Amino acid sequence: MNRELEKSPLWVVLVETAHSLPLYRSHKAYTQEIILPEKPGTTPEELSERLGMPLGEAIVILTELGGEKPEKKD
Repeated sequence: MNRELEKSPLWVVLVETAHSLPLYRSHKAYTQEIILPEKPGTTPEELSERLGMPLGEAIVILTELGGEKPEKKD
């Protein structure tokens, strides 16, 4: 993940918001137990689409699990 994002004062707000979502714990557990073992390079966009969650939640989950990979450059 872009470490600059974590330095932003808004990072704390994003994490707090993600943690307050009702399905956050379930999404995080499912990501850790099922998704990342199947596909370690899962991007936040892929995770968001696959689980129908907000992109911000996916970013926080992958950052906390250490599973987010740098964005691909075309």
